[in-house]
Amino acid sequence: MMPRPIKLNVSWVGAVDWDRRLFDALIPLPDGTSYNAYLVQGSQKVALIDTVDPAMTEVLMGYLKDVPAIDYVIANHGEQDHSGSIPTVLAAYPNARLVATPKGKDVLMSLLQVPGEKFVTVNDGETLSLGDKTLEFIHAPWVHWPETMLTYLKEDGILFACDLFGSHLATTDLYVIDEGQAYEAAKRYFAEIMMPFRTSIEKHLERLKDYKLDIICPSHGPLHKKPSFIMDAYRTWVLDPPRNTVVLPYISMHGSTQRMVEYFVAALVSKGVTVKQFNLEATDLGKLAMALVDAATLVIGTPTVLVGPHPHVASAAFLANALRPRLEFISIIGSYCWGSKAVEQLTGMIPNLKAEVLEPVICKGLPGEEELKALDNLADTIAEKHKERGFV
Repeated sequence: MMPRPIKLNVSWVGAVDWDRRLFDALIPLPDGTSYNAYLVQGSQKVALIDTVDPAMTEVLMGYLKDVPAIDYVIANHGEQDHSGSIPTVLAAYPNARLVATPKGKDVLMSLLQVPGEKFVTVNDGETLSLGDKTLEFIHAPWVHWPETMLTYLKEDGILFACDLFGSHLATTDLYVIDEGQAYEAAKRYFAEIMMPFRTSIEKHLERLKDYKLDIICPSHGPLHKKPSFIMDAYRTWVLDPPRNTVVLPYISMHGSTQRMVEYFVAALVSKGVTVKQFNLEATDLGKLAMALVDAATLVIGTPTVLVGPHPHVASAAFLANALRPRLEFISIIGSYCWGSKAVEQLTGMIPNLKAEVLEPVICKGLPGEEELKALDNLADTIAEKHKERGFV
């Protein structure tokens, strides 16, 4: 295998994982993923930027088989899909030093048991000369772990962005070719991984304005020869106000909640509100996360199981709470037979969602005229509040 050139003496040496369908035993990967590593060969020193998931170590080492020396291994992030092959690389290149932030050193010593004497720790803005190429290290805490950094290759205008601007997308294309496909994959990635860290990302988007960027090289997915494409997308997801959209994850056991959802969705649509409806029996949680990126309102639909919400609904509420989307309003609809504390339990599960809670609609058995009227009122309230806030 030959490294894939990016610029003179800068190459991609990563691995494409076509068959992986789950990440962190949680995140769906409908399109597989890649683990991007990069070789920078300066006139005096050689640096490997990031490695690959341990399952793909042999692929990385195949790319490196004709590389006689590596002086530095740059660890932008300690998570094992990037760092997992570091021990093998250090064993093959015993003179190499491992470059990380001080927090990155602690993380890698814990996760990989790399001895402390192998490390060179770098401060924010510090540079490392490879001869005719210079690496600058940009600390990026909480994008998305506390030890994360970005690496900027000054002479070539290349940003090795780690997870920032990435996408879980297996492809033979080194660069983004199909922008529609790339946008959807990047939005899914943002929703599932980056959305909780919007504030930190906003600061780094502002900081990166001062850098000349010719190419963005993330740690997952294709590279960006047109950096404005992905940076503008991130600005939209991070900075734009929510849209006139209701996200409605639900489940129904015996049809009562289903009937409420159908009636409620029709009421919202009649008032000009966009609805994204997800039956949690079969929903791809990545699609649900993507919908939450732009939505103004979340309405959860649940039947009652032993006085509480259905477990699939509870899982969706937990996910929404963890992802911290920019929601303005939340409500709950659903049904019960002999008693329910679903509303109390669900609202207690979403403390991170700093949104106004609108009057829930919970009915005993099938919804009657009173409950249908309450659903109409809830739809009216949501439409009016969206209009007042100027959501479109």
